[in-house]
Amino acid sequence: MGETRDNDAYVEDLLDYDEEEEKAPDSVTAKVNGDAGKKDSFETIFFGSSSVQHECIPQAILGMDVICQAKSGMGKTAVFVLSTLQQIEPTPGQVVALVLCHTRELAYQICHEFERFSTYLPDIKVAVFYGGVNIKVHKDLLKNECPHVVVGTPGRILALTRDKDLSLKNVRHFILDECDKMLESLDMRRDVQEIFKMTPHDKQVMMFSATLSKEIRPVCKKFMQDPMEIYVDDEAKLTLHGLVQHYIKLSELEKNRKLNDLLDALDFNQVVIFVKSVSRAAELNKLLMECNFPSICIHSGMSQEERLTRYKGFKEGHKRILVATDLVGRGIDIERVNIVINYDMPDSADTYLHRVGRAGRFGTKGLAITFVSSASDSDVLNQVQERFEVDIKELPEQIDTSTYSAIRMLDYQHGSTFLWKAFVLLYCQGAFRKLDYRHVLALFAIIMKVESAKPESDAQIMDPICIAGYHGHVYLLNELLGRSSTHHFLAMLDCI
Repeated sequence: MGETRDNDAYVEDLLDYDEEEEKAPDSVTAKVNGDAGKKDSFETIFFGSSSVQHECIPQAILGMDVICQAKSGMGKTAVFVLSTLQQIEPTPGQVVALVLCHTRELAYQICHEFERFSTYLPDIKVAVFYGGVNIKVHKDLLKNECPHVVVGTPGRILALTRDKDLSLKNVRHFILDECDKMLESLDMRRDVQEIFKMTPHDKQVMMFSATLSKEIRPVCKKFMQDPMEIYVDDEAKLTLHGLVQHYIKLSELEKNRKLNDLLDALDFNQVVIFVKSVSRAAELNKLLMECNFPSICIHSGMSQEERLTRYKGFKEGHKRILVATDLVGRGIDIERVNIVINYDMPDSADTYLHRVGRAGRFGTKGLAITFVSSASDSDVLNQVQERFEVDIKELPEQIDTSTYSAIRMLDYQHGSTFLWKAFVLLYCQGAFRKLDYRHVLALFAIIMKVESAKPESDAQIMDPICIAGYHGHVYLLNELLGRSSTHHFLAMLDCI
């Protein structure tokens, strides 16, 4: 832990610990403005589920502590967002859930997800706190409109708690996203521990990451009581099935020409290009813009307002090429990205896994291309192939567009998909807040019977026994949900 690092790398590691007194962007003075991403239809809330969501959410909703490792892009954020919102009983002036993460952009994204999933829970307030914003703005918000859910980076959260502006005495849910990144660094771990000690002993703790080494797992468990543990011990399973991976051997001087050729030849929705330092990000972005590519860059050398504006612009599709440092290498979810290019080789296999996980997320196809220009680059590439048991071949002259075009590949059985849609619909209606878990289980059993008994053919519609069976199950739904909620629920379910 005592080894020296170059200045750029050091800035990246500590990027959320500077408490600059800058003008706060409008988007963080209160709740994150997610209106642009919200639509009236249920489809914008959620479209399906992954195996980790199926496994974790039922236990997390019951308040169990959770350590969860799952590959990038499989919806880990939805696990803690849904399960936390489901359990919250909002009390004015009390923070009941705290989410910590290591970068400001990730904090902003998580806050947006809480906003998105709480669309039908208007009583729940969410706020995000991080450095680079005038701390007085955050203090005023806590004083005048205290949120129930707080998302933030350790540096700013610690500053607010030490100044007695943020009280954590009522926290019932404590969550770490990208927990290995936060606990491996001794400085950051110290801050997390200090924040943790300010929360009550009786609370739910959940931690998530795509990379959880066997060394860091015991550290995570020290924060928990008899947690549900989900690990991927076969690291070959951490790579995304829809992600095609290639490398190109070239010299440092050949990189710019090759990058230009790739951007001209490849069919991409959006592409993220990773470099190793702030200065290289700025220079490469300048070069791409001079070549008339729709490029933008993000790095820790920018003001927080500028970083957030650029991040939002890229996420909303205003630019198609993002040049970035590892600032956006973890957790950031931009659904249109189908290509990642490692202009500079990452420093470790873990960093490689997180970087390329920006493409091919949640069942989409994607392409990762890595430039190899030195012996040390080759060493890291070999580590990646050995550790994750993936055969990364040299990029061919021609590559089939269909192998990396962003087509969703998840294919769920009807019953599983139907049940998940029913779950989220009922969740959005707030139905579960009125029921204990036994009634919830009974509810889903009835829902499946309603679906299977629903008359489809002319013969079934004319069959009095079939109609009676269907209406009998609907009657049971009425008893659990109420007539109005049942009618609304069935109408929405028919639309999807």
